[in-house]
Amino acid sequence: MSPTIKEPSAWLPVSMSAAALGLVLGYVAMFGVAGKPSGDEGAATRIFQLVLAGQLPIIGYFGVKWLPKRPKQAVMILGLQISAALVPLILVATLEM
Repeated sequence: MSPTIKEPSAWLPVSMSAAALGLVLGYVAMFGVAGKPSGDEGAATRIFQLVLAGQLPIIGYFGVKWLPKRPKQAVMILGLQISAALVPLILVATLEM
């Protein structure tokens, strides 16, 4: 990887995904896995959703800015960003089964 990974628009979505994963793991460690949710989803769920949704414009900005300049490196970093976002999503989907 080159200096492209040092750009905030490159590493910020990955760190946001790590924060979302930490939020899920912390919630499960504190409260366990609940069966069916009752009533309001809770603050942890809303924060999780906001963190993951907040990544989308940053990833889009990164793609628009760096794909024309450094396509090979940008595709690798976009793959890293998408993979990092899928980890907490897959974990939540698995826990809801």
